[in-house]
Amino acid sequence: MKRYGLLGAKLKHSFSREIHQAIGGYDYDLIELTESGLRDFLTRKDFSAVNVTIPYKKAVIPYLDELTEEAAATGAVNCIRNDGGRLTGHNTDFEGLKALLLRLNAEINGNKVLIAGTGGTSDTAVAVCRSMGASAIIRASRAPGPQESPSQSETVTYAAAADKHSDASVIINTTPCGMYPEIFESPINLDSFDHAKTVIDVIYNPLRTKLVSSALKRGIRAEGGLYMLVAQAVKASEFFFGKRYENGLTDSIYDKIYRQKSNIILTGMPSCGKTTIAGLLAKKTGRPVYDTDAIIEKKAGMKISDIFARYGEKHFRDLETEAIREAAAVSSAVIATGGGAVLREENIRALKMNGEIFFIDRDPSLLTPTDDRPLARNSAAVRERYAERYPLYISTADHRTENNGPAEKAADAILEVYT
Repeated sequence: MKRYGLLGAKLKHSFSREIHQAIGGYDYDLIELTESGLRDFLTRKDFSAVNVTIPYKKAVIPYLDELTEEAAATGAVNCIRNDGGRLTGHNTDFEGLKALLLRLNAEINGNKVLIAGTGGTSDTAVAVCRSMGASAIIRASRAPGPQESPSQSETVTYAAAADKHSDASVIINTTPCGMYPEIFESPINLDSFDHAKTVIDVIYNPLRTKLVSSALKRGIRAEGGLYMLVAQAVKASEFFFGKRYENGLTDSIYDKIYRQKSNIILTGMPSCGKTTIAGLLAKKTGRPVYDTDAIIEKKAGMKISDIFARYGEKHFRDLETEAIREAAAVSSAVIATGGGAVLREENIRALKMNGEIFFIDRDPSLLTPTDDRPLARNSAAVRERYAERYPLYISTADHRTENNGPAEKAADAILEVYT
């Protein structure tokens, strides 16, 4: 039986199936297992080859007959090949992480590296950074235990890392902190790390974690783990099948998966056409639509105009931020926001964690006043709001799309950018 897949504890939101199907078109299962289920699965050996993710990258080792040099060096396994009942463990995370570091031109040689976490991926990061000439490697943990060996590097608390190792040039998060659905968490506060030049988060869902977003805001080179995931998957597939793929495959699959998973986010004035365009995009792409105004009205049990009248604008904006945080946590969706979503920076940060923003720009003379929009009830108010908000719409958007004609033309223009 030829069976390929991914072993892990919680895999509902994994991207691995899509990536492996893009690599070779072979069937690839997401296999969720408990610890006892893991033992039974590996003992039965009813598979051809599998990848392994947290929390089992070390737990699988006792069941294997052999480790490759890469797996032995890192002390962790992320793929297993079954050769006639003989199980060989390999590690392609090493190559995946190194590819991501090189992609960002991370200056490892001669510099201090701080690694958040002490699990299997952390061990891999230590090995990679040592191979690239790091002058010092510090690992941060909530509860550091005794050193396993000198090769494991120094392990300290997060507080000690901020206090004594603020000169770290490269910071790598290998923990699940900030992973979907807890996307508004971060393992490290970058305020203490003035010397950081590169930040990497191995988490790939969301595409841009809170840690990565914080780094980019500070002008630090930063990226999430999707490129690493694709790079290691390509190498794992080569290990599975004993073949080499053409150069450029990692980049092409990364671009494809990034676009596929990235949300299309629409901002703009009331009546600019966001809802209509969102519906057209959903029809053309098969993506679900999340309308933040609709989310607010459903939760509040009343229309937005009534929320304004009864509780005031601040209460509405708080509800809007909650709705945006909910919508921002999904992927592969179209998100239509309210006209004032750009007024709070936290809304923009949340939205950009998993997508790109398209400002739907409609000429003010074509915007329609309505009683349903409390801050745009007449033409004068519409023009005033447009003038006030235009700089925010422009500065927060990744793309600007005009919608002064048929809405389908605007929808097609957005899809042209995405494809």
